[in-house]
Amino acid sequence: MNAVGSISPERERGSRRRLYLRNDDIRALMSDDDWLEAAEDGLGAAAAGDALTAAPVHIPVEGGGIHVKSAAWLREMPAVTVKINANFPDNPRRRGLPTIQGVILLLDALDGTLLAIMDSQEITARRTAAAAALAARRLARPDARRALLIGCGEQGRACLALLLRVLPLTQVLLHDRDMTAAERLAEEAHGRQARMIPCAQPAAAAPSCGVILTCTTSADYVLGDKDVGPGTFIAAIGADHPHKREIHPRLYARCKAVCDSLAQCAVMGDLHHALEAGVVRAGDVHGELAEIVAGRKAGRRTAQETWLYDSTGVAALDAAAAVRIYRRALERNR
Repeated sequence: MNAVGSISPERERGSRRRLYLRNDDIRALMSDDDWLEAAEDGLGAAAAGDALTAAPVHIPVEGGGIHVKSAAWLREMPAVTVKINANFPDNPRRRGLPTIQGVILLLDALDGTLLAIMDSQEITARRTAAAAALAARRLARPDARRALLIGCGEQGRACLALLLRVLPLTQVLLHDRDMTAAERLAEEAHGRQARMIPCAQPAAAAPSCGVILTCTTSADYVLGDKDVGPGTFIAAIGADHPHKREIHPRLYARCKAVCDSLAQCAVMGDLHHALEAGVVRAGDVHGELAEIVAGRKAGRRTAQETWLYDSTGVAALDAAAAVRIYRRALERNR
């Protein structure tokens, strides 16, 4: 682990530029592979103690809430990130605005200098998708060819793109409570390696799918115990607040569960609802994704194991992405 007092490359070159990066800038700087590599770096740093995260803060307001997540990055460019995200699920339908809006502040960990202000929407969606894809790479059956995506908003789109980078899927079923969104995504994704099929009845289709991703803002369970067959890999992305839920507690109880953060999932993820229902204990969770990526915990061993990745969003991934984006922007004089 590099000490916080080590000299960053940018400090060494004398560069102290403050950058303002919008979502379009970030898209131009980062490829799909960049997002996957940044997520792997973030998880590796978390496992090694090189990314230190603070407890998230949630400020509830009518119709949504404000989340604050922060982390210290102690590797090649010591930095601190503070992300302030507004999360308003009805924004797309009622106001024509994104569900997620916000900023990430990147500060030099040596002296506190503000290095960059970045739009958070692209980073949040893509780092979340990258972590889910890394979980799928390690926990899905190698012969999985059929997937089900529930929730075809921006987060679902990001997850689909990166899932196709790590698994040789041939068919993806797409469901959304607004089926026009599923149809639109199927049309946009036409021509990729997998056939895209809008699906109005996800519960009926789920048992035949080896991979299921839930990317919703639902306060009701999206998947029940009998909806999922043995050997399935599930990535539950949407429960980032205590009132949100996607996975029924009985389904959670029969899965080998991996959390992005056990502490966060216990208070705001689908684990929270399984604990509240009394069907699992925190000790029943197999581990955290960082432990799987670092090789400290085993992944899938048999074809019959049903795996669940419980995602609430961790600040170490924001930090890894923000540092990479900042350095890339300096290199390209963005």
